[in-house]
Amino acid sequence: MTDLTRLSAARLAELLAAGEASSVEATRAHLDRIAAVDGDVHAYLHVSDEVALATAADVDARRAAGEELHPLAGVPIAVKDVVVTKGTPSTAGSKILEGWIPPYDATLVEKIRAAGLPILGKTNMDEFAMGSSTEHSAYGNTHNPWDLERIPGGSGGGSAAAVAAFEAPLAIGTDTGGSIRQPGAVTGTVGVKPTYGGVSRYGLIAMASSLDQAGPVTRTVLDSALLHELIGGHDPRDSTSIPEPLPPIVAAAREGALGDLSGLRVGVVTQLQGEGYQAGVLARFHESLELLTKAGAEIVEVSCPSFEYALAAYYLIMPSEASSNLAKFDGMRFGLRVEPEEGPVTAERVMAATRGAGFGDEVKRRVILGTYALSAGYYDAYYGSAQKVRTLIQRDFDAAFAAADVLVSPTAPTTAFRFGEKLDDPLAMYLNDVATIPANLAGVPGISVPNGLATSDDGAALPTGFQILAPAKADDRLYRVGAALESALESSWGAPLLARAPELG
Repeated sequence: MTDLTRLSAARLAELLAAGEASSVEATRAHLDRIAAVDGDVHAYLHVSDEVALATAADVDARRAAGEELHPLAGVPIAVKDVVVTKGTPSTAGSKILEGWIPPYDATLVEKIRAAGLPILGKTNMDEFAMGSSTEHSAYGNTHNPWDLERIPGGSGGGSAAAVAAFEAPLAIGTDTGGSIRQPGAVTGTVGVKPTYGGVSRYGLIAMASSLDQAGPVTRTVLDSALLHELIGGHDPRDSTSIPEPLPPIVAAAREGALGDLSGLRVGVVTQLQGEGYQAGVLARFHESLELLTKAGAEIVEVSCPSFEYALAAYYLIMPSEASSNLAKFDGMRFGLRVEPEEGPVTAERVMAATRGAGFGDEVKRRVILGTYALSAGYYDAYYGSAQKVRTLIQRDFDAAFAAADVLVSPTAPTTAFRFGEKLDDPLAMYLNDVATIPANLAGVPGISVPNGLATSDDGAALPTGFQILAPAKADDRLYRVGAALESALESSWGAPLLARAPELG
C-alpha cells in the first residue's frame, strides 16, 4: 500500500477524492508517524489525536454522501502554536501561556476547519516567534530531520520540521522577519510569506503587528498555492486585511510547472549575496539562476542600497512593537500568575514576578530594547529613524520592481548550524535573517524553494533555499517562478529533494 505520509498534499487530495484512500487512513498514518519519530524531532507541542480523527471521519461520511467538498478536504495539517485554536492549548512557545485554552479560533483556523482539514496538532516555535533556530522555545528544541544535532530554523522550526519529517503534509507558519522562509531553506521545505494583509492576522498572538504574516509550509509549490488560496482573502475583523480577492495563485503554480518563463525579468539583488554567504549556498543559487535562464527568463542585476540597513531597522521596529504587544501579559487577565515571595501583593509586583518567571531571556532582551527605543528622548533617534529607513527600503523595492518582475536571492546565508553554535551571540543569530527581513519591512510577498544541498563548514550535506520576492499583491508571480524552478530541479535530481533526506527512527 502507498505510504500516505510521503505524498504531496495535492496527490493525497486526489486519492481521497477518488475514494482510493480515506481521510481517517491518512490522518491515522500521520499520527502514527508522529508517534514514531517526534520523540526525536519534537516538532509538536500538542497532538490532537481524537479531534483530528473525528474531523477525518466526518469528512469521509460527507464524501460518501456525495457532498461537494473543498479540494483539500481530509488532508491533515499542523498549525504553529502562535495561532489560536479554540479548545486546544496555544502557548506561543512561552511558559507565560502554559495551559491557556483559547475560547475562539483564528480566522485562518476557521477556514481550515470549514474546509475539513484535520488539525494534527500545534507545532513548536521560538517563544513569541523571537528567534531563528527554535532554541528559544520554553518547551525544548525542535531538531532538523536532516541532522538531529542541528537547528530547523526559526521561529517556525516546528512547522518546517513536521513537514520535512513527513509528520504532516501541510503546516501553517508565521513570518515576521523570515520565520517561514528561513526554516524552509534549512529543512528542504517550501515556505511562503504572503503579501502583508493577504492572510488574516486575526487570532495570531502578535509579536510585531506591522510585520507578522501567516502563510503555508509545504513540500511542493503547488501545495503551498492550494493552502494559500484556502487561508487567504479579506477578513473584516482584521483592519490590515486587503479588501481584494487573491490573485490566481493556484493557476500560476500549475502554469509555472510547465517550465516556460519566456519574457520574465528576474532581478538578482546585489546586496543579498557575497560576504557572509557560504560558498555552497552561492553555488546552488547560481545553478538555479541558470535553470531559470534555460526556462526563458532574463536575468538582470538590481541594486537596493538601503537593504544594507534593513537588519538594523528591523531590530528596532520589531522589538518596539513586541514591547507594546507583550504588555498585556501581566499576570492579571489570563495565562501565568506569579505572586512575589515576600512583601505586599501589588499589581506592579505581581506583574514583575510573572513576567520574570514567564518570559525567556530572548523575549526579555527584545522587550527591554523595544521599551528603550520607544522611551521619551530616544523615540526619534531610534524608532523614528528606523521607520525612515523602512521607507527607503520600500522605495528600493519600487525601483527594483520597475526593472524586474521578481527579485531573487539565497533565502539564508548558511545551511543549518549545530545547536548552541550561535545561542550566546544574538547578533550572529540575527544575521540568519539578513536576506528575508527586507520583504517584511516592505510588506511584499516571498517564497523559499528548496534548491539543493550544500556542504556545511563541518562537511555535512544540508538543504539550501532559493528566495523569490514579488511586488505587493502579485503573489501569483512567486508561484509561477517557484514552480518552474521546482520542476527543473526535480527533473535534474530525478526526485524531490526530501527523498534524499536520511530516514528517521
